[in-house]
Amino acid sequence: MKSTFKNQEDILNKLGIEQLNPMQEETFQAIKENSDVVLLSPTGTGKTLAFLMPLLETLDTECDEIQLLILVPSRELAIQIEQVTREMGTGFKTNAIYGGRTGTQDKLDLKHKPAILIGTPGRIADHLRRGSFSANSIHTLVLDEFDKSLEIGFEKEMIEIVDALDYLKKKILTSATEKKQGIPAFVGIKKPVIINYLHESITQLKIKAIVSPDNDKLETLVKAISHIGNQPGIVFCNFKDTIQQVSDYLADKGVNHGCFFGGMEQRDRELALVKFRNGTHQLLIATDLAARGIDVPEIKFILHFELPMKSHEFTHRNGRTARMNADGTAYVLHCESDDVPGFIELSEVENLTTASIPTTSLWTTLHVTGGRRDKISKGDVAGLFFKQGLLNKDELGTIELKADCTYVAVHTSKVNKVIELTNNAKLKTKKVRVSVI
Repeated sequence: MKSTFKNQEDILNKLGIEQLNPMQEETFQAIKENSDVVLLSPTGTGKTLAFLMPLLETLDTECDEIQLLILVPSRELAIQIEQVTREMGTGFKTNAIYGGRTGTQDKLDLKHKPAILIGTPGRIADHLRRGSFSANSIHTLVLDEFDKSLEIGFEKEMIEIVDALDYLKKKILTSATEKKQGIPAFVGIKKPVIINYLHESITQLKIKAIVSPDNDKLETLVKAISHIGNQPGIVFCNFKDTIQQVSDYLADKGVNHGCFFGGMEQRDRELALVKFRNGTHQLLIATDLAARGIDVPEIKFILHFELPMKSHEFTHRNGRTARMNADGTAYVLHCESDDVPGFIELSEVENLTTASIPTTSLWTTLHVTGGRRDKISKGDVAGLFFKQGLLNKDELGTIELKADCTYVAVHTSKVNKVIELTNNAKLKTKKVRVSVI
């Protein structure tokens, strides 16, 4: 077997990471030395890198079939793992397939089989039934956030997939919680090595109460956002109808924000995360879909507009902030008459001070009609915006390259001029359109 696996130092340099954390080091060794591993570690501790690093060493460059299959509960987690793998510069073809994509997109990606395939159980099971790819070379299965996949009803598809994989040598399961039911029997793991870092408490997390004098908490929410200031944060709701109410109210008050929930079109969900990552929106109004399995930047706070119904939901929501040794605050917004669940301990009340509402964003997201499939790189896009768009370095923000387009954050004050200078310009061999999205 031949592998182009780069050494650990090269990959970490590419990712801008000095060294693996203790959990990642322990996981690396455990996966190298054992066939069955269960990794339990809080959200945001780097589980993706922990299992990818050792598994890359098992891939064969001379094999033209899928070797590593990673099942995930959500589209966003599939996209995130695909992105991390690309950024590692592994040399192995990687693709993510999931609900919400067209069959044509899947066909294109599976025409030349990736070494690493990432997907949601429903979409992967469908392709196995259709015979879109062979399972004979798949020697490693990762069930990432396996408990969440079971929770949202993917057990039947997961059983079907596991039963179809006759040549597995390694099974890796990960989760950010420790459920009482443990490992599902259909996975066929009897004596796994268990790496448990859930006891590593997030000491930097502060939990504070915000008490609303009215049952309608919307006015208090706006006061809280003004008090917290222009910092990246997520406001959690239980239902998409509540998100609509909150979003409408915030829009009326001039509060810049994005929304993220399961009923949205996939493109709108992806765009909401792009704008949140690049700072176009500092605030995301979301359901528990955003509690784990999405790739977002350091978040300074989360706010529970509606109280979570279960303790593990509270844990996952809070896990979005105070990550990787950073500070963060979880605010619980409730009325005096609310019956706060026993798993939420509130010892400190935040007194809101008067402050102005942050209404404008420093960044605006532009859409460029060219991406990876056009052989366009981030460097190509940056070159266009610097040279032809006449931007200074601090006026160009995050560039996110997708298969068929690119999203670019540009200083809001420069947007109109940049579009005028770059629209209809050539990137590589492709003429691209540039517009606000």
